[in-house]
Amino acid sequence: MKMFLISDNRDTYTGMRLAGVEGVIVHERQELKDALEQVFQDKEVGIVLLTEKFGREFPDLVDDAKLGRRLPLIVEIPDRHGTGRKENFITDYVGAAIGLKL
Repeated sequence: MKMFLISDNRDTYTGMRLAGVEGVIVHERQELKDALEQVFQDKEVGIVLLTEKFGREFPDLVDDAKLGRRLPLIVEIPDRHGTGRKENFITDYVGAAIGLKL
């Protein structure tokens, strides 16, 4: 199974290419939609990496991609500017999921 990156900037794309991950750079809503549709056609792709900016700018497209199919797995990753999440987001997420304060 392969990973595929859909990035909004060249630095993240270049870094992932150095790690052997293929991908594309897109900026507009339609470009993202087209890239997702194309990657969904490739049955060898098991994980799609999206930079977090897409989740903020186009949440409907990202949510549809995440919730509308089992594979590939859609994972949002921070880009070169860092993450937009607060410091303890994982602990808070797990705590909310299981109902306990960690």
